Amino acid sequence: MGANVSGGRSDCDGDGSLLRRPRFDDIPESCVALVLMRLDPTEICNLARLNQVFHRASLADFIWESKLPSNYRSIAEKVLGDTTPSTLSKKEIYSRLTKPNSIDDATKEVWLDKNSGGICLSISSKVLKITGIDDRRYWSHISTEESRFPTVAYLQQIWWFEMRGEVEFQFPAGTYSLFFRLQLGRTSKRLGRRVCNSEQIHGWDIKPACFQLTTSDGQHANNQCYLDNPGSWVLYHVGDFDVVNPNAFTKIKFSMTQIDCTHTKGGLCVDSVLIYPRSST
Repeated sequence: MGANVSGGRSDCDGDGSLLRRPRFDDIPESCVALVLMRLDPTEICNLARLNQVFHRASLADFIWESKLPSNYRSIAEKVLGDTTPSTLSKKEIYSRLTKPNSIDDATKEVWLDKNSGGICLSISSKVLKITGIDDRRYWSHISTEESRFPTVAYLQQIWWFEMRGEVEFQFPAGTYSLFFRLQLGRTSKRLGRRVCNSEQIHGWDIKPACFQLTTSDGQHANNQCYLDNPGSWVLYHVGDFDVVNPNAFTKIKFSMTQIDCTHTKGGLCVDSVLIYPRSST
């Protein structure tokens, strides 16, 4: 008996033969899969390295379908392009959707938030309707490595500042927040160091910028704030909106204005508009 206790590997049955202790490999894959379904994706992937049983169980479609939003098929058809979702496993769909995917001629990026299961959407300044954007006296597009997109819009100086845009998407149910990603000043690299040219920054401390959003189902949000923190990219919160029906398309219209013509304003970089699930912000 002492040997059995100290060894910890076997026991004797009634006729004295040795019995092997249960191991992880003995757990049925179906049971392992049911346990994995209750874990988050990172935990699932970590346990999949434990042994072959856990690895095979981690591939079960019903595990990864539980991590996808209810309308994932429609999202996959829009986001994955030519790839037919029906030819992919649910894990492959999840993996592809949680990575940034370019859509609409690379003017937008879409990805699935791993924590909330909601959609994240980044919209380039290229598709915004900006007053005076085609006049080089006011605006220019400058290359950057600090954006998801190749260029950002840079404002030298203008009297009437107005940007508007809209997007329509089949969002999973939930509450979403919309932001403008802006920076005062123009940054560049000098001798390998990031430097900010703030010479043209003016006018943003006199009157606040006005932000607004409306949705196709009648929701409204407004915000006003002064722009600050030169040389740093800042997310300016416009407001929140709710999506109740994930099977319907939601159209969001948004704007940023500063139309007090008693003074000019300038020195502003406009990168993008961002939509995130509120629980992930």
